[in-house]
Amino acid sequence: MARGVYIHIPFCHQICNYCDFNKFYFKNQPVDEYIEALGKEMALATKKHPNSFNQIETIFLGGGTPTALSSEQLERLLNLIRTYIPMHSVTEFTSEANPDELSEAKMRALYKGGVNRLSMGVQSFDQNLLKKIGRTHSNVHVYETIALAKEVGFQNISIDLMYGLPGQTMAQWTDSLEKAFALDLPHFSAYSLIVEPKTIFYNQYAKGKLNLPTEDLEAEMYDVLMQEMEAHGLQQYEISNFAQPGFASTHNNIYWENDEYAGFGAGAHGYLGGLRYSNHGPLKKYMDAVDAGELPIVHEHAVTDAEKREEQMFLGLRKTAGISHNIYEEKFKETMQMHYGPVIEKLVLDNLLEHDDVGIRLTRKGRFVGNEVFQQFLLED
Repeated sequence: MARGVYIHIPFCHQICNYCDFNKFYFKNQPVDEYIEALGKEMALATKKHPNSFNQIETIFLGGGTPTALSSEQLERLLNLIRTYIPMHSVTEFTSEANPDELSEAKMRALYKGGVNRLSMGVQSFDQNLLKKIGRTHSNVHVYETIALAKEVGFQNISIDLMYGLPGQTMAQWTDSLEKAFALDLPHFSAYSLIVEPKTIFYNQYAKGKLNLPTEDLEAEMYDVLMQEMEAHGLQQYEISNFAQPGFASTHNNIYWENDEYAGFGAGAHGYLGGLRYSNHGPLKKYMDAVDAGELPIVHEHAVTDAEKREEQMFLGLRKTAGISHNIYEEKFKETMQMHYGPVIEKLVLDNLLEHDDVGIRLTRKGRFVGNEVFQQFLLED
């Protein structure tokens, strides 16, 4: 049974240099037709899986950029969501947003349509860095948009920050953190730059034209991040996420707890009925499929028991709380020690994991090399 719903809006007015998500320039795209196709897909999915949507806790509008849509388009999208997705148990409804696109009309459309959480892509408060990574907003946009969001009624507001950016200094990073804390928000996400294929940055990197910070400097930035978040009363509940009590993202926790969720839209991924699936990415293929009365799935994979165990480990260890012995045993009818005893013992000896009667979790040292720790649990064929 799905706990969450992810809906992909693949349109952007500006393509960021680091983004590898499925996206298209907004201009001359069939945006209205795409929104109607989303409604058709939701109708098809809820009909095919009638018992999978009874207890939806979260909905997440991602992209691309949901706020690239007009206020009227957002209203139509939200009406379709309410038509096909049971809302009685939804407690968290998030929309991603760009600071320079979130007008008052769009904000009120989101709020009236049930959205109660905004996740804003700020990335940096340094205008030169913003230009380098392809962002178009200014700090003034951020301040004005957050003030307006609070005025409209949004209390649950998060911003994304990035470190390890080309040419970024520690002074720029600490300045961005200082300006972020001054906003008095209940949630922050902070990610190190990953240079992904099929991005502008990847092409620059391949030509030797991307001046990235050293690994040591990036690690220092992460260390400062953790120290400053704690000093400002924000609890680190996952490798890259920090929140005041009661404001941790339920939707993101669904992913890390390896629970099921539905994914709608071009290029969206989902996990339903033991099947991980992905949709067609090209707009025409996606829309042609739903117009023909078919789910637009291009690939699906039945997750094996071995894969479920592995996913439980490397996703669960992203959380600061780690993996509970009781939850693991309830899911798999066996102890973690049966498959991973020697691995856990070695990682504890290396001071990368903590192990007690409650469960296992990354140490502070382990958070710096999380991916290396996760790989140790990929043991099975």
